[in-house]
Amino acid sequence: MNKRILLAEDEAAIADTLIYALQQEGFAVQWHQLGRELLASHASDPADLLILDIGLPDQSGFEVCKAIRQRSAVPVLFLTARAAEIDRVVGFEIGADDYVVKPFSPRELVGRVKAILRRSQPQTPLDASGLRHDAARAQISLNGQVLELTRYEYRLLAALLADPGRVFSRAQLMDKAWDEPEASFERTVDAHIKSLRAKLRAADADCDPIRTHRGLGYSLSWERA
Repeated sequence: MNKRILLAEDEAAIADTLIYALQQEGFAVQWHQLGRELLASHASDPADLLILDIGLPDQSGFEVCKAIRQRSAVPVLFLTARAAEIDRVVGFEIGADDYVVKPFSPRELVGRVKAILRRSQPQTPLDASGLRHDAARAQISLNGQVLELTRYEYRLLAALLADPGRVFSRAQLMDKAWDEPEASFERTVDAHIKSLRAKLRAADADCDPIRTHRGLGYSLSWERA
């Protein structure tokens, strides 16, 4: 696979186990004990996936994920001793792709990493309403300008672009954009659609291709406003 993974984990024994299991599957793993070290590493040389312990010494994994999501849609897997449902919900709400509770099976964790990376593979390029989907780079541009999208904004817009004119319910969009949609809420779709519209209008004031269908969901229109 030759995928690069950054691991933030302060317990050396756990880190050693993870590094061995991941390297056996061909992953390149870089280990950090502090959140700020991982952030600096990812900023200088972006990784393909991040594994974050929530209870890091300098800051929580949640805080690290929030900082990452301000500038990157890289997949994030949380590793933690916290098993409460509210912790999982918070993790998914701030942008996690998966959540593994300690103690865990290294084989299962590697399987989850592979599954996340498979889901992250780009889809077929499509064009509509001045929008272009460069699936190979996982980027969507408007009139040649690459849009700075979060992971979920990207997935939502890609889903709409894949079938212009089709009305997607919020539940259908959650299934396409979230890895575990049952851990989120339908209003989360509305919030991401709102931010998507703002970014489209910021790039082109006349571009408003996302249509709201009251009581039904959303679609992408070929017609420009």
